[in-house]
Amino acid sequence: MTTTFTIGALGKAAGVNLETVRYYERIGLLPAPPRSDGGYRRYDGTAVQRLRFIRRGRELGFGIDEIRTLLQLADHPQQPCDAADRLAQRHLAEVEAKIADLQAMRDVLARLADCHSRSAEHCRLLETLEQRDCCVHRD
Repeated sequence: MTTTFTIGALGKAAGVNLETVRYYERIGLLPAPPRSDGGYRRYDGTAVQRLRFIRRGRELGFGIDEIRTLLQLADHPQQPCDAADRLAQRHLAEVEAKIADLQAMRDVLARLADCHSRSAEHCRLLETLEQRDCCVHRD
């Protein structure tokens, strides 16, 4: 006899919550399962594998459309891998651009955080956010 899962057991086995399972089913990433006589969804082991695949892809930062493409490739393993390679290369470039942006942001914040002003009037961060020139300290 094949093991089946309720939606709650499926979510737990795959490491996602119920609403995530329902969402992925609604948008077509997870096929709708058969239902029991009582109307309950009954998922099999392939649903667990598929949800784990989706979860891992999302953890790597792939978007829903990218996940959909990767699932199509996984569902047809005889297809060439070059589409997955291109997708990974494009995503890697996006991640590297975000890292560069975050490093630049860190550098600016490090300069602004080292203000040592006694008042908000002369705070470097506030001046930067308000786009005003540094106040002249008056004696």
